[in-house]
Amino acid sequence: MKKNILLIGGSHGIGNALAQLIHSDHNIYIASRNKEGLANIEATYINYDVENGELDTENLPEVLDGFVYCPGSINLKPFKMLSKETFEQDMQLNFFGLIKSLKVVTERLKRSKQASLVFFSTVAVKVGMPFHTSVAASKGAIEGFAKALAAEYAPKFRVNVIAPSLTDTPLAEKLLGNEKKREKMDERHPLKRVGAPDDIAKIASFLLSEDSSWMTGQILGVDGGMSTLNVS
Repeated sequence: MKKNILLIGGSHGIGNALAQLIHSDHNIYIASRNKEGLANIEATYINYDVENGELDTENLPEVLDGFVYCPGSINLKPFKMLSKETFEQDMQLNFFGLIKSLKVVTERLKRSKQASLVFFSTVAVKVGMPFHTSVAASKGAIEGFAKALAAEYAPKFRVNVIAPSLTDTPLAEKLLGNEKKREKMDERHPLKRVGAPDDIAKIASFLLSEDSSWMTGQILGVDGGMSTLNVS
């Protein structure tokens, strides 16, 4: 049975990989700043800048069965080099953008028999890592929010979070910019490679499906073993 699924962000990276994976089986609505990367995806496009705009619901259905918030940032610097404004910017994109977007469509999600909401965090919330203070703070807010929301809206909503490690997306270009950097990042993971967008998209697809119908309030580490294994 086709579901109505809204992706906030979907023109590149994990969001795009997810759209590619599920668009033939569901009615997909993609709200993003541009159509880049959407040429081969059957979806309704909504122009939306999550930081500076408002989500236009005119072309959204009255019932939404799935909601995925994809925007994110990787702002890795020593704490002493991060301004208060930088923390605020990361919170704005990663957390408050999620809140703003979700507020607009909550009633549509409530009309579903049981809506599935999928958010993204980072392995750096569970595992303390140098230079991750800003991103870990903003993504940590998502994890706490997701658990509280899952409790508040059960059983109408299922809310789960995927916490990846480094994934080969445009967001990670600076960290994977050459072969030497990539090899170094591969070696940091017990499975000896960084993530691919499809690695994460497949888990998101599972969480949107009925196969995960008894899962809610979970933080899923999809991180090549980074959060739980020490093989050094």
